[in-house]
Amino acid sequence: MDRNDLTFGRFRLDLNARQLARDGVPIPLSSRALDILFVLASAKGEVVTKDELMNRVWPGLVVDENTIRVHVSALRKALGEGTSGQTHLMTVPGRGYRLVGLKPQLSDADGGTDNTSAPVPSDRPSIAVLPFQNMSGDPEQDYFADGMVDEIITGLSRIKWLSVISRNSTFTYKNKPVAIKEVADKFGVRYVLEGGVRKSGNRVRITAQLIDTRTDTHLWAEQYDRVLDEVFALQDEITMCVIGAIEPSLRKAEIDRVRRKRPNNLSAYDIVLRVLPSFFAQMAKDSATAIPLLENAVKLQPDYGAAHALLGWFFHRRFVLGRRDEDRFAAIQHARTAITHGNDDATALAVAAHVIAYDDHDTATALKLFDRALELSNSNVLALSLSAIALAWMGEAELSIERADRAIELSPFDSSNFRAPYALAITYFYKRQYKNAIDAAQNAVDYNPHFCAARVVLAAALLRAERATEAKIAARDALECEPTFTIRTWAVVVELEPAVFRPFADAWREIGLPE
Repeated sequence: MDRNDLTFGRFRLDLNARQLARDGVPIPLSSRALDILFVLASAKGEVVTKDELMNRVWPGLVVDENTIRVHVSALRKALGEGTSGQTHLMTVPGRGYRLVGLKPQLSDADGGTDNTSAPVPSDRPSIAVLPFQNMSGDPEQDYFADGMVDEIITGLSRIKWLSVISRNSTFTYKNKPVAIKEVADKFGVRYVLEGGVRKSGNRVRITAQLIDTRTDTHLWAEQYDRVLDEVFALQDEITMCVIGAIEPSLRKAEIDRVRRKRPNNLSAYDIVLRVLPSFFAQMAKDSATAIPLLENAVKLQPDYGAAHALLGWFFHRRFVLGRRDEDRFAAIQHARTAITHGNDDATALAVAAHVIAYDDHDTATALKLFDRALELSNSNVLALSLSAIALAWMGEAELSIERADRAIELSPFDSSNFRAPYALAITYFYKRQYKNAIDAAQNAVDYNPHFCAARVVLAAALLRAERATEAKIAARDALECEPTFTIRTWAVVVELEPAVFRPFADAWREIGLPE
């Protein structure tokens, strides 16, 4: 056992495994609820104020009291009542909360005891955005650098799986020398973003770099040069580009981290990280592995919207390949559960919308969910590209092109961004711009050779461009990639607007793809 392992009464709290168990039986609770329990248990029966809970569980973040009440209510239900019928988790009016009737025992690897001063660990990655250096030599340009950081913090805070330290906390380092290790220790963050702004004449240069504080290595760095015409529009543009680039870099770093962990020590969050590569690579054959893992994740945390969304997606993929109604029903059920529990998670909403559009053909709900996702995070590349695909199959050509182009602009080097050119290929084919459709579909295939959908669209575009021999080769490659493909199967899923689907079906029949 270690310092984050507590036993009290019939309960055992293991913060490394992110689990509370009663008599050895796991109790599903959110990670924040477990952190609150750790703080209360460490207080040994003393009252813990709401402010102290906020500072310990959400260091540097701003949360409302209702958030604490939700987690406390879940904890109270999980802990139940003592032998006298009194709740174990008491609210002390006007002061805070305390545990009663439970005597925690803490131990660490050295045989020591309580260590309540250690930061409360979290299973979510965390980041601090330091004040950008004003390298122009003109103090009056500080506002531009500060505004850039404000917008980046706001944008990153919309990423549901990421904890972002507040501006007021990180700006204590403004105009001071900074040691990354000091920042990491002070805020307990895994990542630090730093940068600088240099303005010269009518041009501005922004540099930014993302650092892993555990290894002191640079995960990502970029430089942006722009003409300084409309200053605030420029801030918005660069901020969205930075956020669009940082998110996939952080995601890759987190996936690499969890791959290095022992597989028998999984939290719900770590399970989601383990299946993300299959999701982003569109590896439908991995559904058999991903579905049981994600089912375990939602057992550990039933209100985990992202896990439900991904579970819906993998059931959707299995339905596409096997055409089993039970898979389609399961996909829809988990997608709608994701909406309930992930209404503030742009990525979860986008994935749920994708499933609801194709498996339930409820396009009105799907479009509302995509719009909600983009309201939460207008630089979410996945929401942009998935909505562009759905809009393409619905015949909403102009909006599809707009969102696909935006996704490519925000994340031009993200290897998982093959969906945006795929959306363009569908739309260009529908608009009879076959050369553009070929180029876009080929880009999608180049990004991801396992993405079979792009190959069948490529085949149709090649045929209509009077390149029949190449079209047949593309069709053959598509069948090798996805042997179960039939026109009828695809119609069940993507025929959201017959006028869009029919020209594809006609072309596929001419090529000789199976009906």
